Amino acid sequence: MTTPNKGPRDDRWYLNIMAPNTKGDKFAWLDPTSIYINAEAFNDLLDDLLEDLKDVECDVVAGLDAMGFVLGAAIAAHRGVGFLPIRKAGKLCVDTDKVAFGNYSGRTQDMEMRLPAFGPGTRVLLVDQWVETGGTMDGSIRLVERQEGIVAGMVAVAIEENERTNEYRATYPCVSAVVQGSRWQTECNNQTLSSFKSYKPEAAFPQTKR
Repeated sequence: MTTPNKGPRDDRWYLNIMAPNTKGDKFAWLDPTSIYINAEAFNDLLDDLLEDLKDVECDVVAGLDAMGFVLGAAIAAHRGVGFLPIRKAGKLCVDTDKVAFGNYSGRTQDMEMRLPAFGPGTRVLLVDQWVETGGTMDGSIRLVERQEGIVAGMVAVAIEENERTNEYRATYPCVSAVVQGSRWQTECNNQTLSSFKSYKPEAAFPQTKR
C-alpha cells in the first residue's frame, strides 16, 4: 500500500495520518500512534527528530510512561545510548524516587524512576509522545534533577505553546516534529488538525508482504 496524502518531506507529511480522539474528554485530543504503525511514516519521523537533535548531546534517553517509550527507545537505539523508562507509580519492582504531577486531563498522578538510575552529571534527554500542559515533563525534570542529572533536552511529536512549554523552550533544547511557526503548530495549539476532515484509518495500515 502506498501512503496517501504524502507531501514534501519538509511539510512533515506523516502528521496528516494522526487520528482524532473518538472516545471523549478524558482522553487526549488525538492519537499519534498511527505514525508508528506505518513504517515509512515512523522512519521519516525519526529521521526528522534525529536531524534536529544532531547538536544535542546526551548520555541516556528517558522515555515517559507510556507512549514516550516508543519514541524514546527508538531514539536511544539510533543515538547508541541507553534507555531509561520513567514510569507511572507502582510499576517498578526496585527502589524508586516518586513525584506527583498534574496530567493533561487535570488529574494528579504519581510517577517514579529507579533509584539510583545514573551518576551525578549524567545528561538525560526526556522524550514523550506529546507535551500539552507540561505536567508530566515537569515531574520528569524533578526526578532527573533530584538524582543530580542534567536535563539535556526534550523531544516529542508535538510541544504545544503555553506558558509552561514556553519556559521549557527558553531553558532547554526542545525538538518536535511539529515545528514552531508552522501551520501544524497553530493547529496543535488549537487542538484540532485540518487533516481530521479527511482522516482515514487505512492511511496508516502497514504494508503487507505477499
